[in-house]
Amino acid sequence: MTPLIEAFLRTSAQLEVRPQLLRELTNLFLKQMHIGLTTNSAMQIPMIVTWVLDKPDGSETGEYLAIDLGGTNLRIIKVTLTGDFKYTSVSEKYAIPNTVRIGTARNLFMFIAKRVDNFVKTQFKSPLNKKLPLGFTFSYAAKQDAINHGVLKSWSKGFDVDGVEGNDVVELLQNALDELETPVDVIALINDTTGTLVASMYCDSKTVLGCIFGTGINGAYYERMSNVGAVWGKQGNKKLCNDPLMAINCEYGAFDNNWMLLPRTKYDIHIDVKSPRPGEQLYEKMVAGYYLGELLRLILLDYHSQGLIFVGQKVDKLMVPYSMDTSFPSNIEKFSGKTVGIMFKKHFQLNTTIGERAIIYRLCTIIGTRAARLSAVAVAALLLKQRVRSGNCACDGSVFNKYPLFRERVLEAVGAIYGVKSYQLPFNLTHAEDGSGVGAAIIACLTERRLREGKSVGVHEEK
Repeated sequence: MTPLIEAFLRTSAQLEVRPQLLRELTNLFLKQMHIGLTTNSAMQIPMIVTWVLDKPDGSETGEYLAIDLGGTNLRIIKVTLTGDFKYTSVSEKYAIPNTVRIGTARNLFMFIAKRVDNFVKTQFKSPLNKKLPLGFTFSYAAKQDAINHGVLKSWSKGFDVDGVEGNDVVELLQNALDELETPVDVIALINDTTGTLVASMYCDSKTVLGCIFGTGINGAYYERMSNVGAVWGKQGNKKLCNDPLMAINCEYGAFDNNWMLLPRTKYDIHIDVKSPRPGEQLYEKMVAGYYLGELLRLILLDYHSQGLIFVGQKVDKLMVPYSMDTSFPSNIEKFSGKTVGIMFKKHFQLNTTIGERAIIYRLCTIIGTRAARLSAVAVAALLLKQRVRSGNCACDGSVFNKYPLFRERVLEAVGAIYGVKSYQLPFNLTHAEDGSGVGAAIIACLTERRLREGKSVGVHEEK
């Protein structure tokens, strides 16, 4: 046995996640979800209340607007709900200039409002008999105490706009629209994961949770209101007593931040220590797409430092952090290792032997398998938390959609947690609907109905 194979076997053992550990992690996940729902502990899964208090049943109808403010683009969507579990949509995408992303609050929200105003004029027949309800997908840290109210905590994704942090982004957008006399009512501020859940439930009544497996990870589901301490600890919640459920945005990338059980290797610790926020999002750093290529890069550099791989070659390009994105392990698995030599020669000017290519291919399968098996912990915990006997988990994200065998490996691991084969599970992983667009529009529909019926949409004083 060669030293390279011996090193690989050691790495393989470190990255293996056995069924017993999966079950232990799931139990810990459930405990941290419970603590997150009932306290504000910084070391637990946040379990953020969304104030989405109704489920769609597929019968909803009408025309609604949604906007999705991303890191580089603004997307505006017209969604027509036809009431038979189906919808149609039309959208436009606009690049956000850098001057807007680092400018003033007025510049940003007038930029959005002008494009919404033009979109309404071109996509809707005039005159309108009422204001168009709009759902606003805002994937930045905001404090919400109502579905139509959200105070920005801090910017991210390259945004640094003066005059927004500490203010209600719904009000800022509504004021800009009103200034242009645009007939739009911003009535729902949502997270894209919650939108994924709701959009998928509208199209598939068997949907019980929504998950994102992409550059980052997240999940959302409906929790019994009696279990949500964040609601009962606030004033002004009497009107909520008759609402049995609320959608919860888990933000479970923070699972096990105090490192009680996660099987971290020296490579995982390196990724965490060198990240912008060490000690945070430890679970996400072990399973999300952003980190899988980096994990492979660190392992290969370790082997090279021991004289086991790329012997006698310069690895300057491989030394660059995150120079190997997740498409590397994904494509190597997808093409059964046939592209290893080509990819390393093209991107890193490195020659590989047959033996090295075989090891790299096996590393990619192990990295992908570990990510999927650890991801299954969240899926199983969310299913167990709801005590559902069957249903679908609506999934989105680049890892779920593109990483070879990811879905099958997650289901296999969920089966291991439940003690059955994957084909015996009464659950399935399905492709989610457009959460940031269609989901936001459906939530706007649900919110409009609540407001019309005089029901509460949060503990904040409603508009």
